[in-house]
Amino acid sequence: MVTRVQRELAGKRVLVVGLARSGRAAVDLLLRSGSRVVAADRRCEAELDHFSADWRARGVELVLGEHPRGLMKGIDLVVASPGVPLTVPLLSEARERGVTVIGELELAYSCSDTKWVAVTGTNGKTTTTALIGELVKSSGRRVAVGGNIGTAISGEIADLPPDGLVVAEVSSFQLDTIETFRPDVGVLLNITRDHLDRYASYRDYVAAKFRIFENQTSSDYAVLNVDDKLLEAGAGEIPGLVVPVSRFREVDGGVFVRDGQIVSQIGGGEIEIMPVSELGLPGPHNLWNSLAALAAALLVDIDFVDASDVLRTFRSLEHRLEDVAEIDGVRYVNDSKATNVDSVKYALMSFDAPIIWIGGGRDKDSRFELLKEPAARSVRDAIFIGEAAAKMAAALEGAVPVRLVESLRDALELARTMAERGDVILLSPACASFDMFEDFEDRGRRFKHEVARLKNTAGALDGKEGTA
Repeated sequence: MVTRVQRELAGKRVLVVGLARSGRAAVDLLLRSGSRVVAADRRCEAELDHFSADWRARGVELVLGEHPRGLMKGIDLVVASPGVPLTVPLLSEARERGVTVIGELELAYSCSDTKWVAVTGTNGKTTTTALIGELVKSSGRRVAVGGNIGTAISGEIADLPPDGLVVAEVSSFQLDTIETFRPDVGVLLNITRDHLDRYASYRDYVAAKFRIFENQTSSDYAVLNVDDKLLEAGAGEIPGLVVPVSRFREVDGGVFVRDGQIVSQIGGGEIEIMPVSELGLPGPHNLWNSLAALAAALLVDIDFVDASDVLRTFRSLEHRLEDVAEIDGVRYVNDSKATNVDSVKYALMSFDAPIIWIGGGRDKDSRFELLKEPAARSVRDAIFIGEAAAKMAAALEGAVPVRLVESLRDALELARTMAERGDVILLSPACASFDMFEDFEDRGRRFKHEVARLKNTAGALDGKEGTA
């Protein structure tokens, strides 16, 4: 089905800036809409894999390398990838010319005619988005899950029927470029200091997160974690109907925990959903994620019995407190997605066993001293790598013994010699990955590769001992 916006895009000359996942999906959606597409990227054609030849055959004008003068001439709309800062000269020129600059999220939303659930927050949004997707699937309803979770929504909406549902993880970078985006259910999990290398101030970052609600009306829902005082304070400014969730207290009309039971008051009345102890996701942060996901699912009419079944069986996603292996009684856990202080704080609270913590990477103007108290409670030894290693060591001084090493392999080799049966070796960096890896996924995969190597070594040693 062709939407009104897609009809308006037909014949328009649209510039897509940045050709990573979201940019590529935007190009394809624009081509389906009949737009004349100009696609720009700093990379050369050899780095764009196979899709550039297909685009050329379909009439796309590719502009690679430096942006030439006059690129904006005749452009009706700009779609910027979230990784492209809005301050780059090309986007500044677009705004000066009066050309609207949107992101792929706004484009996808404008070209869809289904209901949307959107999830944001500093931490937990990918897990919560995936969990909501599974909760919706349990009802048999068609659902498209994507956004910042790793799959661009523009590529997922084409075959979705009008009674389907989009569940999207949205980042602050994506929210920076919305115009009409209005989720039927918006979810805000938490806000802590992050991405201050991109925003001028923490206040600007907070404002970006709250944009998820700015176009809502009283017929829409805003699921809000009111245990986060910053979110609770902003609830009065949200135009949608606020549906609170809480771990610590009963909240009218929301989802909360009482005496170890998850309870819902959504839709009138009260229902005990299930015991907290039966949740499939570990850790206190995942309890908030589960409460928010449940609230969103109930608001789109998912049956609470089906929901409880999913909540019992859903497990952590890759790179998020992911159990990798157990070697000689030591548990190896990949939490590479923990790229800020707050996510690491909750990771350190998620285990009853002593932790050997591997952290470090590229600093995002983080306050590592906030990890001193949780580290002192649960970490026996810490091993840091990357550009931020010395800063992290200084911030943790006196709380735990700290070693600095050169590589992830070195960190794991050292951790293995220090670990005792029953310990947890936890990769939870508190930093970006770009000093040593392509992204957090690359870092997590490298961790798992090195753990597999250690496991093979241990197996070889066991074999030798068995034949002696």
